[in-house]
Formats: sequence, structure tokens, C-alpha cells
Amino acid sequence: MKIAIAGGSGFVGKALGDLCLQKGYEVTVLTRSESRTSDHPRLSYIQWLSPNTEPETHLEGFNAFINLSGESLNSGRWTRKRKKQIVDSRISTTKELKRIVSALEKKPDVVVQASAIGIYGTSTDQTFTEDSAEYGSDFLAETVKAWEKEAEALNEIGIRTCLARFGVILEKDGGALPLMALPYKLFAGGRLGRGDQWVSWVHLEDVVRSILYLIHNPTLQGPINITAPNPTQMNDFGKTLGRVLNRPHWFPTPGFALRPALGEKSMLVLKGQKVLPEKLKHAGFTFQYPDVDQALQQIFSK
Repeated sequence: MKIAIAGGSGFVGKALGDLCLQKGYEVTVLTRSESRTSDHPRLSYIQWLSPNTEPETHLEGFNAFINLSGESLNSGRWTRKRKKQIVDSRISTTKELKRIVSALEKKPDVVVQASAIGIYGTSTDQTFTEDSAEYGSDFLAETVKAWEKEAEALNEIGIRTCLARFGVILEKDGGALPLMALPYKLFAGGRLGRGDQWVSWVHLEDVVRSILYLIHNPTLQGPINITAPNPTQMNDFGKTLGRVLNRPHWFPTPGFALRPALGEKSMLVLKGQKVLPEKLKHAGFTFQYPDVDQALQQIFSK
């Protein structure tokens, strides 16, 4: 099997590439770098998103395209300029992916497009599944709606498209977890905000396993929630994190203290949504880490 990964140098993309190579697949990473080589015989790099590049000339006969590209939500304050970068990076890479796929004589069987559960908006009392029809209106929700709309055009050229709505991805050295764990490591961890906001989390290993599951299951398409089956509320998440790190959960940080420091980005920790992976569950996918205690124990044992 031949798989192309855009955003293959990020923490999700790298883990996905490693898993694909373990399974014997050929992996090509789309990169902005002018020249990059690999020592692995089944791993290669192709430049894209640069003037005078034609990546489509190297991508005929690929079985699957996975687009994980986009500016990180976790780095930098959400200034007007930063928010524009976040939106533009997602729209521009998705448009380029569509152009590449449209130019291919032999289309891929499937495209897996990164998305996010932020589309559902925030709530402490609602439960969201892929069948939830009402979406949020905040910055994240509007960003994801525009992102998905761009990707859905792939269906018009007859390609099965999966919109992988990622939850909070847990990994020791990437994503939001290092920032969440830091106060505990400094013996200053505790409840963030009210503590009743939902954390719809998922272990990185289950993320990359689920992406391959989407590739191999032709019945799966459209929005797919990539979240563990047992979301937890922030206060319980913090208690579990403190216990795993052998640190106290005692120092509450009220929302009014976080908002000036983080600005609009504070919604990432002060608000949330309870999201369930109904499509994956009904398709028979088995999570290796369905419970947050088990997931955090494994992550911090490495």
C-alpha cells in the first residue's frame, strides 16, 4: 500500500508514518522543504506548497492521502494575525490537496482529512456524536466548518473522504498535554476554571490506529469523531494526572486568572465538549486506551 501524508513531520504525522512503515507500507511525506532525503527504503519526501513544484507527477497510484497540515492551535496567543494564519494554513493546504488529487489520472481510494471536535461548540450538558446537526459559532467552530467545507468537495470527484474530527490528543512531548502537566510537575496543579468542562481526549496511538482503520474500511466516510469512548471532566482529568505524576491536585486556577494570560485561547482549557466516537464504535474499532487513567499511565511510563 502506498500512502501520502501531508503534515507528516508533526507529532501525529510522524507517529502515523512510523506505524505505516512498521506495517510494510510505502510512505511519502509532502513537505515544504526544498530537499530532504530518507535512509528508510520505503520513506520518501516530496516538496509541495512552493512555486514551480508539481507533486502530482510523483503521486500516481497512491492508495490513500492523509492531510494533517495546519498551524498549531497550542502555540502563540490568538491575535488577529495568528487566527488568520490558523485558518489560512488549513484552507490553503486543503485546496492544494484537492488540486493534486484532481490532476491525478488514477485517483486514491480514500482521503483522510484532519478536522476537530471544536466544530460542535462548547457545552457542559450536551453530548455530541457525528449525528449532531447544530454546530458552534466561536472561532474554532467557524474554522472547522470552513475547513471541512473545503475538503467535502473531494466527494464531488468520487473520492471517499473521511473528516477525522480529533479530540484532545494525548502524547508526552506534543499537543496540549505537556502544558497541562507542567503545573503538576511544579507542584502547582489543580482545578482549571470551574472544573466541570469536558475533555474529550484520545491517546496518540489510538489516533494513528484509527486513521489506518478509516483507510481500510470503505463503509466509513464523512465526519468521524476520533475521541476515546470515555470523556472526562477537567477536574477529574486533573486528579488523574496528579495521581499518575505523583503530584498533588490542590491549587485551583480560576478562569478570570487564565483569560488575561491566554486571551481567547483560554477556551481550550476553560471550555469543552463531550464527544463520543459513535461511528468508530459501530464499525468495530477497538481502543487500546479507552480510559484516561490507563492512557496517562502508559504515556508517563515511557
